[in-house]
Amino acid sequence: MQTGKMIAAHPEGGGHAHPALVAAIDALHACAQACQTCADACLSEKMVAELRACIRLDLDCADICTTAAAVASRRGGRNDAFLRRLLQLCVDVCRLCADECGRHAGRHEHCRICMEACRACEAACAQAYSDVP
Repeated sequence: MQTGKMIAAHPEGGGHAHPALVAAIDALHACAQACQTCADACLSEKMVAELRACIRLDLDCADICTTAAAVASRRGGRNDAFLRRLLQLCVDVCRLCADECGRHAGRHEHCRICMEACRACEAACAQAYSDVP
């Protein structure tokens, strides 16, 4: 991805992109995509009623990650306190979504893949949270 180059090229970026924030933005995009696809795949399963909680968490996680990635990518007039709160929210929702997908990972490969994306995003957001001033 070009995330780091784009942030560094921003006039207020000073030619630098914080590595932990770049990693978090990329993980947020990947997690949102995995969650969207997992929700859609869950809807195609025969026992869809058993996957309702998974579908809802997938969709919530995808929306929150998409929003956080967009906000984190905007470096002009940035508000680091607000970004930290968003990153913490992502840590929490990714943990919940990964736990729920983990309950189904043995039967559904899409849930296993989503669980892994959520765990990676949780870790990346936690690291960025620690590094954002």
